[in-house]
Amino acid sequence: MANMSLKKNEMPSQAPDVRNKNFKEVTLGYTPEQAVDEANRCLNCKNKPCVGGCPVAIDIPEFISKVKESDFEGAYQIIAKSSSLPAVCGRVCPQETQCESKCVRGIKGEPVAIGRLERFVSDWHNANVNASPEVPTSNGHRVAVVGAGPAGLTCAGDLAKMGYKVTVFEALHLAGGVLVYGIPEFRLPKAIVQKEVDSLKAMGVEIETNMVIGKVETVDELFEEGFEAVFIGSGAGLPRFMGIPGESLKGVYSANEFLTRVNLMKAYREGSDTPIKKNTNVAVVGGGNVAMDAARSALRLGAEKVYIVYRRGMEELPARKEEIEHAEEEGVIFKTLTNPVEVLGDENGFVKGIKCVEMELGEPDDSGRRRPVVKPDSEFVIDVDCMIMSIGTSPNPLIKSTTEGLDTNRHGCIVADEATGATSREGVFAGGDAVTGAATVILAMGAGKDAAKAIDEYIKSKN
Repeated sequence: MANMSLKKNEMPSQAPDVRNKNFKEVTLGYTPEQAVDEANRCLNCKNKPCVGGCPVAIDIPEFISKVKESDFEGAYQIIAKSSSLPAVCGRVCPQETQCESKCVRGIKGEPVAIGRLERFVSDWHNANVNASPEVPTSNGHRVAVVGAGPAGLTCAGDLAKMGYKVTVFEALHLAGGVLVYGIPEFRLPKAIVQKEVDSLKAMGVEIETNMVIGKVETVDELFEEGFEAVFIGSGAGLPRFMGIPGESLKGVYSANEFLTRVNLMKAYREGSDTPIKKNTNVAVVGGGNVAMDAARSALRLGAEKVYIVYRRGMEELPARKEEIEHAEEEGVIFKTLTNPVEVLGDENGFVKGIKCVEMELGEPDDSGRRRPVVKPDSEFVIDVDCMIMSIGTSPNPLIKSTTEGLDTNRHGCIVADEATGATSREGVFAGGDAVTGAATVILAMGAGKDAAKAIDEYIKSKN
């Protein structure tokens, strides 16, 4: 029976004053009854506008129709045709600006909770189905993938389905890229990422960890070993800093280092090999999803006060609405229209505060957002003993510096065709953050998917 409610089914979650003290997943997922009820809000539009908003083109009305029938495995199989990481996407994709933004139900109310339904279906499959994926018949061709993040894993999965022998080379000791080192456990449990990685391995994808391409081996050497094409999905892990006085003080982290210690190296556990000093007051500079992740992690590590310091207003925060709301509920303090100009230190070289200036919004800049300008005579100090910089990242220059004929732009990103991922070097394709700079998981997956199709066409044209 159709559900014409103007509101989504609420997502069950831990209470804010409980979850801000643990690293367990914040949201608990729909029950089967809630999932079916939410699916019945879908009008099954013939022109499927929501599909146009999905970077990997999942047949959204079709999988939701299966949920309506309580055929949850059937729904999963439809999603799996297009997505190699469905349980991940259901948790971290910005559906509100993609598929859900195109939903007709959103015109006069809230859109169908597409992301929550995708998560439910994927979790149901993982809990109830143990069958290994089918191993495709080999076509005898080999492809190398550099980086086991969302772009690389998606490219590898799609190529494996076509019969290619794929080897993924990952610099860290675990596959998953930003999914394991960047996104906290309370947003994306690492067991879920491992389950998705294990599914790819079961299809025949080989993953070699602790392999820094550009140092242990070069792209040129991969071709010499018999790989017929290389996909570079090495991400954008090189942090940026503001260049203000005091950034070298003890207690200043990049968000990448801070989150890697917490997520990959489990710094929050007693006896961790890479501990993080327990801080009293923490300032996180930036307003994106990574900033929210760092701030919420700092709270869970025991900080009494955690500030988000952002030079524009609340309306301009680039983070997902849900992440901002969760941060506010958990007690993060937002210092908007504020910009640091100096990190202050004590006599032992530790952070003791940040000197800031108040900002106001002026005329729009090239991005269309109003440019923040400094208010005169507005300096003030926030007392903190830790500062986390979350103002963006860029690709590591290692691959560019060791690969002949690979063009990059002024930001250090690999130049690649938007539709195919083809680069200036024949046989080398690239996608995800290594090309775009820091972006979303689903956009990286879309790039990996497009590149897999292009690699297949390229190898076929050579044989």
